[in-house]
Amino acid sequence: MTETIRLGDIAHARSGDKGNHANIGVVAYTTEGFDFLRRELSAQRIQEFFHPLGPTLVERFELPRVKALNFLLHNVLSGGASQSLRIDSQGKLLGQAVLELELPKPERLESMRRGSSSPAPR
Repeated sequence: MTETIRLGDIAHARSGDKGNHANIGVVAYTTEGFDFLRRELSAQRIQEFFHPLGPTLVERFELPRVKALNFLLHNVLSGGASQSLRIDSQGKLLGQAVLELELPKPERLESMRRGSSSPAPR
């Protein structure tokens, strides 16, 4: 059995909406954590995690200077704020939800946690 961690162990997240689409920004606490997320946190993994909400496409964008990955989830909000009957029709809670996503435990986990010192990216 492979050991896992929660995404929230090494990053924080924010989310919001634009119509029927949601945007989730995942920001690593350290450069080493960002490098790990670049390898492990794919658009496919995000699409599988949010499968019950039915995104038709997930795109990933890298923002290395801020140690972040941005995910655009297409058609995930059941019509968006003005049409959806979901409690979270604007996608504000998706950022909190994604922090529960399980990832394989990295070898150097402690250097990726909040409060670890890590040099800034070049």
